Amino acid sequence: MCDLHDQHDHETIGASGHGLSRRRIMQLLGAAGVTTAVLAAEADPVMAASADTTVSAYEAPTGLAQDSPAKTSALAWIKDQATRITGLNSEIWENAELSLREWESSLAEAGFLERAGFEVEFGTAGFPTAFTATFSYGKGGPVLGFSGEYDALPGLSQNKGVGHHDPREYVHDPFAPSYGPGHGCGHSALGTAAAAAAAAVAQAAKKHRLPITVKFFGSTAEETLIGKTYAVSKGVYDGLDAFLDWHPSTANATGWGTTNAMTAVTFTFLGVAGHGGTPLGNKSALDAAVMMATMSEFLREENLAPSGRLHWVINNGGDIPNVTPEIAEISYYVREGSPARVQVLLDKVIAVSEAAAKASQTKVQHRITSACWNQMPNKAFAELMHDNMQQLGPPEFTDEAQELAKELQESLGLPQKGMHAEIAELTAPNPVFMGGGSTDVADISWNVPTVSMGAALAPIGSKMHTWSTASCAAAAPGQAAVLAAARYLAATAMDLVTQPERLKAIKDEFAERTEGVEWKTALPDGYEPPMYEPPEWFLKKTGQKWPPENITWPPKRVVSQEKFASLGPELAPQK
Repeated sequence: MCDLHDQHDHETIGASGHGLSRRRIMQLLGAAGVTTAVLAAEADPVMAASADTTVSAYEAPTGLAQDSPAKTSALAWIKDQATRITGLNSEIWENAELSLREWESSLAEAGFLERAGFEVEFGTAGFPTAFTATFSYGKGGPVLGFSGEYDALPGLSQNKGVGHHDPREYVHDPFAPSYGPGHGCGHSALGTAAAAAAAAVAQAAKKHRLPITVKFFGSTAEETLIGKTYAVSKGVYDGLDAFLDWHPSTANATGWGTTNAMTAVTFTFLGVAGHGGTPLGNKSALDAAVMMATMSEFLREENLAPSGRLHWVINNGGDIPNVTPEIAEISYYVREGSPARVQVLLDKVIAVSEAAAKASQTKVQHRITSACWNQMPNKAFAELMHDNMQQLGPPEFTDEAQELAKELQESLGLPQKGMHAEIAELTAPNPVFMGGGSTDVADISWNVPTVSMGAALAPIGSKMHTWSTASCAAAAPGQAAVLAAARYLAATAMDLVTQPERLKAIKDEFAERTEGVEWKTALPDGYEPPMYEPPEWFLKKTGQKWPPENITWPPKRVVSQEKFASLGPELAPQK
């Protein structure tokens, strides 16, 4: 949800290219990228480990990316397969499936990799629509990981390539009209480009007889930060030498910034239903949720640091005004610079929920739906990626792509600057971490050296999680971004294979940064990830059984057992 996508989980990079991390990547990196932790280091080793030590003027090195026959072959494969690659992006865009329910999209992406010689196994970490695709050639080579996502966002349906708001799926309801799902974060392109890069690297390694193992992780539910976070805790990413990640953005940039750690939590209030015309004694769960929302806003002045973020939405507030809501749910994303700081803020939010329940005479319970760390940066990896991006150049945007971008900018009230048609300068992160989005790639980054990169898919000045991004994702801007991102990822990966000294430098930095810090999942003990039961045809096609061993099915029902409120003794009749 990318998160969150409040600006979520999908923020972009600022035009300067500052402090790039996966979520920051989402808006051409503007504000702070990393915690210096000069004062916080002793108290919070996690923030210190992810801090930047660049204190003087920084100039990005050149000459790191090297041409090689294998790299040339990988890039040629992407060019030769351009129609298939952009076709996969379009297919997933058309599906527009929500988190944990990406039945057709996961199959399409897995099929693409199977045709490239990968062995595919569905059900990674118990998630039906998650899969791991593996290609191996020879022995003793590096093990490289790529990340693919393919979930859409609710309410962001939009017709492809249209410069004004024009939902592709309009849901008619006389009381609550809405829009269908759409790829407003560009995950159709994300998963496609990553799969293309993985396939290109595999084909090039085989052609040039370079030992390698390529692992592609088809990840479910990135928009809710569930898929990778839980998978990391189950050891899914163990054994990798490096992990390459990208995200659609409004700019072409990379860097070595951090992100916010985050915990997602849902509060369920239980009351007593009754007729709205006879409300005395009813207990409104919605009243409790509204009280909680109101009280939590008062945390902002004295309890929310500049690096913190607190946002909420009422998931369930009732159905009709003349039935007092017996059950109501409100969900929060609690973000801060490290897991320890998140916990402090989360405890205050929980205390607010208890106060709201007491005041409304309802019962409250909460469940954590996801939790992730802040991202561990890697300067050496970012420098190698940036050099490849500079050598390859920006996406090849057509006149059609630029025209669409300007139409969208006009619709959004933005300057009509079109698409970002250059590679942003690589600069040191802002020394003061001012917070931002979150990513489930962060937990991977504490277990394996990770680089994140952004390629421009949406117009300059726009944001992820919008209908305008959905308009671009499989239209001319998105198709150009897909091919460019695949090239950036593949070229950087081939350097890791042909230049072992680069991989060693990246791994050495990772070891130095993580020394003395032991990663432990931020998910609570006994956590069971949320899931939807797949259709029978999907289970049969992917060779899975339901339910997986790691969840309780069916889930425990949430049913209110509360009693009407007392109004006290009956009043004596007046004489």
